[in-house]
Amino acid sequence: MQIDVDRLKCVGLGLCEAAAPDHFEVGDDGKLLVLRPEVDAAELAEVEEAVRACPTAALRLLAQ
Repeated sequence: MQIDVDRLKCVGLGLCEAAAPDHFEVGDDGKLLVLRPEVDAAELAEVEEAVRACPTAALRLLAQ
C-alpha cells in the first residue's frame, strides 16, 4: 500500500502524525510531510487509523 495526500484538502492538524508518527510529520510551516509513503502489512492498521483520523479526508491508501 502507498499513502496518497490531497494537498488541497490537507490543513496540517497533525492527527495523522499522532496516529502514525513513523509515516507522517507536520512541519513548522504547517505542511504535511510523508516520511515513508510505502506501508507494509505490519504497519497497515496504524496508517489506516491515521487515514480515518483525517478530518478533511486528505489521506488515502492506494494499492500498488
